[in-house]
Amino acid sequence: MDNKNETFNYTYSAAQQKEIRSIREKYIPKKQSEDKLEQLHTLDKATTRTGTIISIIIGILSTLILGTGMCCTMIWPDTMFIPGIFIGILGIIGIIVAYPVYSAITKKHREKLAPEIIRLTDELMS
Repeated sequence: MDNKNETFNYTYSAAQQKEIRSIREKYIPKKQSEDKLEQLHTLDKATTRTGTIISIIIGILSTLILGTGMCCTMIWPDTMFIPGIFIGILGIIGIIVAYPVYSAITKKHREKLAPEIIRLTDELMS
């Protein structure tokens, strides 16, 4: 019997190599500075997340209210025209209010998270 040392080598494509590296990076311990940068990104995203969610909800509900008012004025003009106008105005007011609500909530969150963000940026820049 012949003992031949036959091996098979296969090289993965560039896309597969990238996927392999991304999976591998999940399991390699990260450096302390990378963790701080990741924390900084997370805190930065957190400053706008709540305001965005609430303002989108207000905007969507207000748009539905505006549509209801329009529907009342066009479908039932004999009985619901005046109430439909008032319902539509409420929807328009809600749409107008959505952005100031976003700004106020975002400002409050930025003030709350500012000391931590400043501390992390000072550590990363030094």
